[in-house]
Order: sequence, then C-alpha cells, then structure tokens
Amino acid sequence: MTQAIHSSAAPAPVGTYPHARRVGDLLFLSGVGPRTPGTNAIPGNEYDADGKLVAWDIEAQCRQVFANVRAVLEASGARWQDLVDVTVFLTDMARDFPTYNRVYAEYFPDPASAPCRTTLGITALPTPIAIELKCIAALRDTP
Repeated sequence: MTQAIHSSAAPAPVGTYPHARRVGDLLFLSGVGPRTPGTNAIPGNEYDADGKLVAWDIEAQCRQVFANVRAVLEASGARWQDLVDVTVFLTDMARDFPTYNRVYAEYFPDPASAPCRTTLGITALPTPIAIELKCIAALRDTP
C-alpha cells in the first residue's frame, strides 16, 4: 500500500505527480525545486527585458529548496533528521557546487548523521531553476 502526499506549504508540482509517496516506512520525495510557495517566483533569478534568464543566486535557491523539502517532510509526518538519501541536480556544477556545498553543510553539520548524498551536473531543469533535490526519508512511525 502506498500513500500520496501533497503539501499546501510547498510549491505545486510542475506535472501530474505528488510531492511525495509513502511506501511502508520509506518516504520518496518527487524532485523539489526552489520555487516560492504561492507565487512560483524563483528566488535570486534575474531576467532581461525579454524575459530571458541572465543571472541567478544559487545561495537563495539552495535555502528555498531546503525550505520546500522541509515543508514536504512535515506534511508527510517526517522530520529533517529522517532524510537518509539526497540526490542533488545542479545546472552549473563548476559555478554553483562550492556555494551549494557550503549551504548544505549548514543544514547538515554533522557528517555522521547527515544523509547520503549524490550531486549531479545536468544541462537543464523543467523550469528556470539552478537546483533540484530528490530525497528519501526513513520514517519513525506509521501514521
């Protein structure tokens, strides 16, 4: 049996999928980006007069993506500490990895209790975002 999770505190998915799906004691989050809940604005993005993306602030996007992950976890009855695996997608690995790695260390300061992590450099995401996270959490109790 599986349970789909939707969170009003996170930005709406950009497709037809839930924010997360619970399977037994595991929680699988769909890809979570840094769009702001309610407005879909992307923190730190700058556009030219034609609406073309010209710059982004990876630190602002990192902080928003972590807030969005937390919102989905909380809607699922999970905690930040329940994360066991994080896959990170960056659209500009060379430029953004050092900042991402620094911010990540603020959220997971102890490597002994931090989730496993994989970081991938990719060419694009479905919206003009520079980062997306795919997470798995191990839940403590069945609701």
